[in-house]
Amino acid sequence: MPGFRPFRYVANPIRIHAGDDVMPRLGDEAERAGARRAFVVCGQTVANGTNLLDRVGSALGDRLAGVFDRVEAGSPVPSVQQGAMMARDAEADLIVAVGGGSAVVTARAIIILLAEGGAIHDHATRYPPGAPPVSPRLMQPKVPNFVVLTTPTTAATRAGTAVIDPEAGHRLELFDPKTRPSALFWDSEALLTAPPWLFLSAAASCYSGVVGALQGGRGNDPLAEGDLRQALTLLQENMAEVNEQPDNGDVRQNLCAAAFLSNRAGDSGGGGGAMGVVSALAHSLDTRYRGCSHGAAYSILTAPGMRFNQDHNTAGQARLASILGVRQETMNDLQAAEAAADAVAETYRGLGMASRLSEVGVTEEGIELIAEDAITDFGLQRNVRPVQNAKELAELLRGIL
Repeated sequence: MPGFRPFRYVANPIRIHAGDDVMPRLGDEAERAGARRAFVVCGQTVANGTNLLDRVGSALGDRLAGVFDRVEAGSPVPSVQQGAMMARDAEADLIVAVGGGSAVVTARAIIILLAEGGAIHDHATRYPPGAPPVSPRLMQPKVPNFVVLTTPTTAATRAGTAVIDPEAGHRLELFDPKTRPSALFWDSEALLTAPPWLFLSAAASCYSGVVGALQGGRGNDPLAEGDLRQALTLLQENMAEVNEQPDNGDVRQNLCAAAFLSNRAGDSGGGGGAMGVVSALAHSLDTRYRGCSHGAAYSILTAPGMRFNQDHNTAGQARLASILGVRQETMNDLQAAEAAADAVAETYRGLGMASRLSEVGVTEEGIELIAEDAITDFGLQRNVRPVQNAKELAELLRGIL
């Protein structure tokens, strides 16, 4: 038997409230946090197209100090700055994000600006030419935050925050573990407010992360491996059901659990850089092309990204083929790796998701810009195959135009 490999695991304290009508527990958590001035961050759809603000307000009672309902897709800097100004005026001592990934990320960026002051650019990761990226240490104490989800976004419990600089059309990345939420709410009624396509989009990006993390050639530590395999099972069993059973809250709860397990595996060291090229290109793609959903970016790029990395991670991708059940006894590792990429591509096709860049509006003229953007994405620095220049990425993109 292989020897046990030492590993390090750091648990991040969080309470999850999951099920029907768990929103009232928001008030209990606010009391636990000692909060007296809770500030809600959401988008216009949540504010005007659902009853979530009423439910959140009822749960918070007199603690509700204000609402910023101008969250925008991708969390552009001007929106974040406006929210931070309003939260400061409200003297917020608790931030409550209500919505999907953009609400969660906007709330975290607001928290950073409240504590650190200055401009977002002051706190963003820098990419010195020819040197590793540098993330400023954001040392000021942060107000606590809760998240009421409407989609299974993997952004929910991360320490990183990425906002869009609209002038440059590029992402700015900030990192502060103190901005992780202390309470997470998977309320069935809240989850069912998201249209199926949006909910599936978030789950599809989670699927890419899970199959990437399972490509470790020697496997992950036992905690991360368990989380990832359970996340994969939940995704495989529930993604198609989002469209088949659009009113089934259990399906949506299961996909939120998959996203949480995926992130927890990352905290345990699961994943590494097997799919850094995919995340880097996906970030650039859905930032530059607003008609491309987060999930579509990953459905287009995941299998091609695996093939791009194949020669540098043949054993890891062959391992994934075994986990997915598509490796036959007669296959060598290279054949199994190809079978894994085919299986991932087929999963996305079976969900009716995009597989070509042209389907989301990308033309030949846009390829160089996407590639150049991706070169300065943090994820690319850890890709299993070293990427020397944007030309390599442009070649990958042209193959799936």
